[in-house]
Amino acid sequence: MKTKWMKMLAIVVLALGVMTPASGFAADNSKKAIDEKLGVPIVVYGANLSADEKESVKKSLKVKDEPEIEEITVSGSDLVKYIKDSNSSSRMYSSAKITRKDAGKGLVIEIVTPENITQVTAEMYANAMLTAGIEDATVQVAAPKAVTGHSALVGIYKAYEVTTGETLDMERTDVANEELSVATSIAESSGVEDAKVAELLTEIKKEIAELNPTSREEVQQIVEGQLSKLDIKLSEQDRQLLVDLMDKISKLDIDFSKWSEQLDDISNTLKEKFDALMENEGFWASVKNFFANLKETVSSWFN
Repeated sequence: MKTKWMKMLAIVVLALGVMTPASGFAADNSKKAIDEKLGVPIVVYGANLSADEKESVKKSLKVKDEPEIEEITVSGSDLVKYIKDSNSSSRMYSSAKITRKDAGKGLVIEIVTPENITQVTAEMYANAMLTAGIEDATVQVAAPKAVTGHSALVGIYKAYEVTTGETLDMERTDVANEELSVATSIAESSGVEDAKVAELLTEIKKEIAELNPTSREEVQQIVEGQLSKLDIKLSEQDRQLLVDLMDKISKLDIDFSKWSEQLDDISNTLKEKFDALMENEGFWASVKNFFANLKETVSSWFN
């Protein structure tokens, strides 16, 4: 009987080992240093957050983990500054933390409260930011309650200008906002998955960067080709929205040779997400099988 209980104890310890992340056993005693070259992270809060909601956002963005930060607020007046024909009375809740990176590091976007950002995906943010002229940064987005996530982009614009001292081109920020709206609209109206829409936008923009089309007809050919390649079916209205958007993007003052490299990064991120999903499915299937076998083994000891 004692031997059976020892076996049971060993099995339970093994099970706990399977379910506990390895990182839990190693304490990270390293301290974050202030980046004296690129500056400290900037946290931008939606102006309509209540005091409790702001504290929730701070926790989600791990503000206290930073040795030093700069904090600013984004409001409807900023919305008007970066996006033409917008409403200055718009309520702003989604917030973000932006950290500059060295040139060539690309964009890394993380939505830390995915349950509260209901429409915009990390790849949609990355695509729009690239269109707006934002490169080489790590951005984390958070909201204390369910919102679409559109206002976070305006906050990112403001934070980027503060941290770099640069002034973004309003024509590009306006088109970037349109891109975000078209992306979320297509995902909602067509039933196409968000990740698939992000992939579509990325691949169209990559081809525009490579071919440098000079007419709307050439842009339309690129759009139609990618829709066919990715087997995405859109209504005529959505197709025209997409062509209109990409035609505007093709006419922006952009260094397309440099742009192409950053778009490759977004493509690779999408692929890694899909691969990770498949790996996770395999992991959880193995955990399920483990406990099924565990149940059978323990039962056999008492039969």
